[in-house]
Amino acid sequence: MTTRPIRITDDIAFGGENPPLFIAGPCVIESREHALAMARVMLKLRDELKINLVFKSSFDKANRSSIESFRGPGLEEGLKILRAVKEETGLPLLSDIHEWQQAEPAAEVLDILQIPAFLCRQTDLVAAAARTGKAVGVKKGQFLSPEETKNILEKGHEAGNDRVFITERGTSFGYQNLVVDMRSFPIIRALGAPVVYDITHSMQRPGGEGKQTGGTPQFARPLARAAAAAGADGFFMEVHDNPPAALSDRTTQLRPEHARAIIEDILALRAALPAI
Repeated sequence: MTTRPIRITDDIAFGGENPPLFIAGPCVIESREHALAMARVMLKLRDELKINLVFKSSFDKANRSSIESFRGPGLEEGLKILRAVKEETGLPLLSDIHEWQQAEPAAEVLDILQIPAFLCRQTDLVAAAARTGKAVGVKKGQFLSPEETKNILEKGHEAGNDRVFITERGTSFGYQNLVVDMRSFPIIRALGAPVVYDITHSMQRPGGEGKQTGGTPQFARPLARAAAAAGADGFFMEVHDNPPAALSDRTTQLRPEHARAIIEDILALRAALPAI
């Protein structure tokens, strides 16, 4: 089923017959210098592969495994850094919000407000994000069926925003393991909303290293291919120049060359397959 397209900026829309959207960047803002450096890498990737790309980095990771985990610079400083990224590169921006009070200030800088998976059922948060009028990406909680995302979409629509989409990041399968059900993509698309596949977070093993999240990045490429074939409208990936040294999600972030290979796979599959 063809989904209803969602416009991100004047130049970028995804869903329907539009090209796939790619959301990419480091998990968390580690510093102004690192964010700008990675944005330049993403800009080069966008231009060379001629894709629609949104730069992603979180100003706060409020749902880390441990109290000792790095969270990022916070709302005020993080938005200043993201504004600098946009001013230098022109890339559209996505970051997470965790509280409804963050929606308005974040919307002044971001093009997409993202709701984390653990917060996807927080009505006030979803509604506040939707009321900004910006595109809203809601990550499907590991505890939800794809059919239940209809309720999330309806919350956004009730708030007057029809630019709400769902990101699939896997379902809890026993302890510390996530499995992506490829049926999610046609099920969510049948609700009329575009669906994004979160490549890197679906590789996670939550809490798998005690105070840190583990991961299985060797599955990123085959599962991205599968999601492309199953009809995903967009693809989310966290990209870092040195994943082992990353301050968050070091076991699942992709090196730029690996992200490029996955994007090339997706583009080739989309070109080879009939419209879904």
